[in-house]
Amino acid sequence: MSNVRGSLDDPNIWVPYRYEPSKAAAIIFTVVFALTTILHVFQIFRTRTWYFIPLVVGGVFEIVGYAGRVLSSEDLWALGPYIMQALLLLVAPALFAASIYMILGRIIHTVNGEKYSIIPLKWLTKLFVTGDVISFTVQAAGGGIQAIGNLSALHAGEKIIIVGLFIQIAFFGFFMVVSWYFRHRFVKGDGPATTAAPWRKHINALYAASILILVRSVFRVVEYLMGNNGYLLRHEYFLFIFDAVLMFFVMVLFNWVHPSEITRYKETGMLELR
Repeated sequence: MSNVRGSLDDPNIWVPYRYEPSKAAAIIFTVVFALTTILHVFQIFRTRTWYFIPLVVGGVFEIVGYAGRVLSSEDLWALGPYIMQALLLLVAPALFAASIYMILGRIIHTVNGEKYSIIPLKWLTKLFVTGDVISFTVQAAGGGIQAIGNLSALHAGEKIIIVGLFIQIAFFGFFMVVSWYFRHRFVKGDGPATTAAPWRKHINALYAASILILVRSVFRVVEYLMGNNGYLLRHEYFLFIFDAVLMFFVMVLFNWVHPSEITRYKETGMLELR
């Protein structure tokens, strides 16, 4: 790490932040993410929806990430808290995405709607989760390079992170197309008449969560394209508006519209979830 401690506005040196991090905001988001994550843990154990564990891990990443920002507000130049928040807040949404991808497959299986999907059900989750793992790995690698703590590593890491974010956006965009196409064909066909499963609200929740994560990912791409001294990285409130708030909404949305309802329908009604 560079030992130069110049102005936070100097684009020619590496600095962890281009502003003084807000301790109050970091504490607030640490607390609210802790609350929704704890509720998710309770819901998972109560309903045995183990495939939602990645979302909980993502929630833990958000908690630890914002806790790191609390520490950074007390010591701006401490490298450990900076790395902790930068890396964990960057990759947490990829874990949310993993659980979201799994929900669509369960909805399609619940309503016996594989014939309406453009991707065979056995490949659906595998395809998107594989893309998610690639995106996660690339972003984490870029974040790890940036953690070296000098200007050249910062720029190299930015490029890698941008690639990872574009991979995430591409897979999420395709996922939304696949979801919409399934819903369109299912409604146009005889699907709704053959099932009483509450599929509409769950697929609408997928749309909403996907849009929130997509907006956040686009924000992150623009943020990194603008560079370390760009307008977005020099104003902390953008992080809270386009990352923290949106990801909190994703977690609360699935507290409210929990996919365990699909499992309960299958257990008490028609099909057996595998």
